[in-house]
Amino acid sequence: MDKKYYMIKLIPTRPTFSQDMTPDERSIMQQHVIYWRGMMEKGFVITFGPVLDPNGVYGLGIIVADDEAQVRAFMADDPATSINTFEFNQMLAVVKS
Repeated sequence: MDKKYYMIKLIPTRPTFSQDMTPDERSIMQQHVIYWRGMMEKGFVITFGPVLDPNGVYGLGIIVADDEAQVRAFMADDPATSINTFEFNQMLAVVKS
């Protein structure tokens, strides 16, 4: 089965989330980074990180997966799903150097 590429967007609960996280939220987001860094080490993540959108910071990741079910499983295991929502879309093509 050919691997597919997906764009994942983490949507914070509020536009000011990156500036006013509670200590509990900050802890969860630190676990989120550890989780995705581990997925990167396993070869499932091309890149991830916060996007400094003036309308509100959000998270963006480009991942490699077999199918949408695997993407959903990755997101379900992310600690940040307890406080944020996600959306994802398959990419039509990926150009890499």
